Amino acid sequence: MLAYILRRLMLVVPTLFGIMVLNFFIVQAAPGGPVEQMLARIQGSAVGATERFSGSASGGEMMRKGQDSGDNQGAYRGARGLPPELIQRIEKMYGFDKPVGERFLLMMKSYLVFDFGESFFRNRRVVDLIIDKMPVSLSLGLWTTLLTYLVSIPLGVAKAVRDGSRMDIGTSAVLIVANAIPGFLFALLLIVVFAGGTYFKWFPLRGLVSDDWSAMDAVHKVLDYFWHMTLPIVALTIGSFTTMTFLTKNSFIEEIHKQYALTARAKGLSEGRVLYRHVFRNAMMIPVAGIPASFIGVLFAGSLIIEVIFSLDGLGLLGFESALNRDYPVMFGTLYFFGLIGLIMGIVGDMMYTVVDPRLDFEARR
Repeated sequence: MLAYILRRLMLVVPTLFGIMVLNFFIVQAAPGGPVEQMLARIQGSAVGATERFSGSASGGEMMRKGQDSGDNQGAYRGARGLPPELIQRIEKMYGFDKPVGERFLLMMKSYLVFDFGESFFRNRRVVDLIIDKMPVSLSLGLWTTLLTYLVSIPLGVAKAVRDGSRMDIGTSAVLIVANAIPGFLFALLLIVVFAGGTYFKWFPLRGLVSDDWSAMDAVHKVLDYFWHMTLPIVALTIGSFTTMTFLTKNSFIEEIHKQYALTARAKGLSEGRVLYRHVFRNAMMIPVAGIPASFIGVLFAGSLIIEVIFSLDGLGLLGFESALNRDYPVMFGTLYFFGLIGLIMGIVGDMMYTVVDPRLDFEARR
């Protein structure tokens, strides 16, 4: 197993490099880069914005010089009428005075030591931004994954044992309806009913904790934290139960009818012993091994709308805003960080197989 893990770790480097190459050059080819974003801001407030880059000349003087020199700034949208000196300074500020290949190599060199640079538009280091937003996303990812598995696995086992019964049919109908409801719509329903929208005001509408959280004692801090997280977590998990429950059920049904389970019953073993001593380990390989992937999915991608609805400032919202603003350091820094974690969690997922079934040997595969 150790040799297999080492091989997988060695593949992380070229895989991550390929991810960064592909995304970097795709993003570079897209219109509306950071230089154009800044030019648009300057056009919206010319004097104040140009004064930031003007040096000894005033913003109005540079505008007049640019207009006198002719409209030769066609390389960027929104650059018409702006002085070439100003555009060159903006390019240098964002590193666009260098060729695209050189920019990529310099970026990857910094990323090797986890130096993600500084945000173009937030005036903060990317690492600091990620650390600030991480508690929200970790909370959503951790508790959503945990709640999904705590409910789905026992329910899936019960449905497999009672396949075709009223309980199985009834829960399947409920799960299918729940899966059909969009998460954002269910979140709005929770707000209307429980967060002071129309009926009850039992839960807060925004934030991870209350404003006076730091002044609370340990017990009240924990209670306040879960008080704020209840509605977002319920909104995120409502659609997750269906997939994991049916996956667990189908895995158990498949294993229950295999020869080893029939042989165990023929030897006189009780149904409970057959189910939990023999079938459980084999049936749970796929659901349990999928825990890392489920956690990564919620952590990095699945919580954007929920963060917006419940005013939670997490990684999903950070990534969305950085993409809109073409904030390249935040975009590529988070991509590198999340890609690395995703690849490592994939290895953890493989290790989970051996935890569920120690008989599994990756080294024996050809």
